[in-house]
Amino acid sequence: MSQNILFIMYDQLRFDYLSCAGHPHLDTPNFDRVAAKGVRFTNAYVQSPVCGASRMCFYTGRYASSHGAQWNNFPLRVGELTMGDHLREQGMDCWLIGKTHMKADAKGMARLGLTADSTIGARQAECGFDTWIRDDGIWGCGPDGFYDKRRSPYNEYLKKKGYPSENPWADFANAGVNDDNEMASGWMFKNADKPANIREEDSETPWLTREAIAFIKQAKGPWCAHVSYIKPHWPYIVPAPYHDMYGANDVSTAMRDDVERHDPHPVFEAYMANKLGQAFQREDVRQKVIPAYMGLIKQCDDQLGVLLDYLEESGQMDSTVIVLTSDHGDYLGDHWMDEKELFHEPSVKVPMIISDPSTKSNATRNTNCDALVESIDLVATFVEMAGGNVPAHIIEGCSLLPLLHGETVDWRDYVISEYDYSVTPQALTLGLEPRDCRLFMVFDGRFKLMHAEGGFRPMLFDLATDPEEFHDLAKDDAHQSDIERLYGHLADWGRRMSQRVTTSEDDIKAMRGTSARLGVLPFLVDGSEVPDELTEKYRGPAPANYLET
Repeated sequence: MSQNILFIMYDQLRFDYLSCAGHPHLDTPNFDRVAAKGVRFTNAYVQSPVCGASRMCFYTGRYASSHGAQWNNFPLRVGELTMGDHLREQGMDCWLIGKTHMKADAKGMARLGLTADSTIGARQAECGFDTWIRDDGIWGCGPDGFYDKRRSPYNEYLKKKGYPSENPWADFANAGVNDDNEMASGWMFKNADKPANIREEDSETPWLTREAIAFIKQAKGPWCAHVSYIKPHWPYIVPAPYHDMYGANDVSTAMRDDVERHDPHPVFEAYMANKLGQAFQREDVRQKVIPAYMGLIKQCDDQLGVLLDYLEESGQMDSTVIVLTSDHGDYLGDHWMDEKELFHEPSVKVPMIISDPSTKSNATRNTNCDALVESIDLVATFVEMAGGNVPAHIIEGCSLLPLLHGETVDWRDYVISEYDYSVTPQALTLGLEPRDCRLFMVFDGRFKLMHAEGGFRPMLFDLATDPEEFHDLAKDDAHQSDIERLYGHLADWGRRMSQRVTTSEDDIKAMRGTSARLGVLPFLVDGSEVPDELTEKYRGPAPANYLET
């Protein structure tokens, strides 16, 4: 029986906010249910800690500096191969249900005459996916109009359900009601403890779950379905009964230390000083927001249970690979910060759980794997699962199948992440040109280095002695040898072959010597340098002599 792939991504879900990852208060039995059937990768890192860039790495299997879409709304250039392109070559359909945060390269499409109403054009505009339903889930509206200019399928659903608003996403799904019967917007942290003013079954997560089940009901395999939830991404507000399942007693102490604010790295200092960092330095904010964040995760877990139950009831569990992950984490006040964007563990490390029903994975069920894993590994894994060979000149990740099968493999020594913060307020604070607003992380499983362009010193953490990442060892010269070693890894990575995507290693080997056999023989002195058969057509009597007078 051929296998299908259910590739589920949550937005802004921290790696440690699951009970199978040891969270002290949050019970996620359905995440645990998948982990019990498969492998939980405990050292999985995204290749850029921001939504759009991270997702483009997941979908292409390539580093951010390889595909170029390094921040939200940076278009993915036309022609960049994605998961859907690779899987269709193996006879597997690849469908989107939810969010991609991908922006199409409209100029590139126009240059090539591609229109979004053609099959090829639609796939180029939708990150290589065929689209069951796309909803990126941030339907903010301000003085200059909507943040997302496309039609919101979720908003249209809410309107059909009778919610009386032009933008029910903002007015109901992500807003409560205060004591004066006025809208209490989820954009404001003070409202995070209020229930969203919506029937729970109409909120975003159950709605997308129903869309996923509707897709599976009609799908003909083999298929890969990317079910991509917007939650637990902000706005931090959740419908009843999830709004008050957790309280201040369930909020873990912020993982931060005053030493971090003593002579901090300038980029880190700029992030700690921004409005989000300052808001989450307030304990009253954390005690309102984090219970809502936990409620959103609990709702995600319950809806995952609905999906898993459907697979069981429909007899498809034993033929479906299940992948659970996130595009990045959330600081939630750790390290004096909120959101994501830098390279501390709460931001750049993500949950990754894979349940492979094939018998080859029996030996690794209900295990943890501490190998250094990158998000770009999933495309390579899916190509192998679909029966193909990974095109290593294009896909930069490594297939996880050997690890899922319990094989001993020669694995990578370090992971890389990149971040382009050129459009952020921090770039202005630091007075940098856009080309200098680039950060790189290299982590070898113990030491983590952050390099910042623009003439700044690096940052260095030893996670063996300082797992909380409080003490920046690059403030003095005591660890210069570790810094130089990690810079060596970064230099090796920087010299990788990343742009020769039209010709593989095997193609090149097959090309060697072909020009000579086609009669191209430059630089010969007398012809004796090559086999006689190569010069046969250039020897013998002249067909005619036009030099005679």
